[in-house]
Amino acid sequence: MKLNQFVYFTLIASLLVAMMSCKEKYTPKPKGYFRIDLPGKQYENWNQDYPYSFDKLSIAEVNVDNTKGAEKYWLNVQYPGYKATIHLSYKRVDENVEEYLEDSRKMAYKHSIKADAIEEQAFLNQDKKVYALIYRIKGNTASSVQFVATDSTAHFLRGALYFKEHPNQDSLAPVIQYIDKDIVKLIESLEWKK
Repeated sequence: MKLNQFVYFTLIASLLVAMMSCKEKYTPKPKGYFRIDLPGKQYENWNQDYPYSFDKLSIAEVNVDNTKGAEKYWLNVQYPGYKATIHLSYKRVDENVEEYLEDSRKMAYKHSIKADAIEEQAFLNQDKKVYALIYRIKGNTASSVQFVATDSTAHFLRGALYFKEHPNQDSLAPVIQYIDKDIVKLIESLEWKK
């Protein structure tokens, strides 16, 4: 009987020592994201039979917007490797530029429900008669960057960047910053045609 008590006592003591030595709590690793390789920038002019032309990144594809409700001169500038698209919608101005500007402002600020902040940046090019405003929408929103450009008398262009991914500011941030620079280049190079 004493041997059984000794074995029992040794087993209990071993279990207690093992339990006390496990003080470190298990912490799961944080969610990681794939590394995104962003190529160098090389631009080319996109100039077709449209009332506007602009410079685009050479890896971007420009396609006519064939979705339901799309109008003449609407385009999609697509970044296939990043599942990103800049949707461009063009309108003729007929003394209604204020209406188009207000509609675009409302569309940008619809994202304020999920946005952390919305920053606005104005662009002005008197020589080309391009007056533009970029909305940078921070947070996990469907659209991260939107813009409008007009000459205020004849042309109005609206753009919105969307991803075919669940919005996640952390994982998309490098691509958003990369394409944001392309949007600035598009606005700076934008020219209206008669």
